[in-house]
Amino acid sequence: MPLDTSTYSLALLRLDGRRWNELRRMHAQVSVQTAADGSSYLEMGNTKVICTVSGPSEGRRSGAGGGGGDANASVQVEIGIAGFSGVDRKRRGRGDKRTSEMQMTVANAFSNTLFTHLYPHSTILITLHVLSQDGSMLAACLNAATLALIDAGMPMSDYVVACTSGSTSSYSTNDEAADPLLDLNATEEQELPFVTVGTLGAGERVIVLVMESRVQAERIEGMLAVGVDGCKQVREILDHVVRRHGKRILESIVT
Repeated sequence: MPLDTSTYSLALLRLDGRRWNELRRMHAQVSVQTAADGSSYLEMGNTKVICTVSGPSEGRRSGAGGGGGDANASVQVEIGIAGFSGVDRKRRGRGDKRTSEMQMTVANAFSNTLFTHLYPHSTILITLHVLSQDGSMLAACLNAATLALIDAGMPMSDYVVACTSGSTSSYSTNDEAADPLLDLNATEEQELPFVTVGTLGAGERVIVLVMESRVQAERIEGMLAVGVDGCKQVREILDHVVRRHGKRILESIVT
């Protein structure tokens, strides 16, 4: 069923009641699995991801990864998408193309952010489990991995934060007056062009930029600007989660 965007120009509200520059509700926790070196649980709307981090450890050389050889640690990523996570109940195999691309994107992002030179001849394994899909899956994986790496005590230059941005009009309509949208849900992603933007910290340095749909070149600048602004909002949320967790640890030590 095509997405009805006719009411947007009248009420300036999307189908879920948000305005064009509003994020969905975001909830996150760290240290959710005590057996892992670092772990996190993150919700972006109805997209839910659990992440665990293992390492640095020696000897593992399989899976998607990045890094600069033995002089630096190798960052490897494994993403598992539950069969019940989406409406279609589709089970993705290990050779699924989109999953492999997401693994490589996440691995490359953190290979350039973590201080891998401090752990030569070792491997850092990031495992992500997608429990529910409702858009922004790659962005949710990046955000969850950031929290899990911080929980594991991995030295990194800053937060890697991500969100999606899109346009109110599809490529075929060629509407020059189309407005940008922030943080698309699954229904919007199926019908509208969108891009996943990842930035480093609170600045405007883009380290992840993935587009899986066609869009007019004139719209990209506005979509990118909205995405970068959304990443700043996401960073504030993640920073609050980390500081709240650190405060709890300090309070438990004092008492």
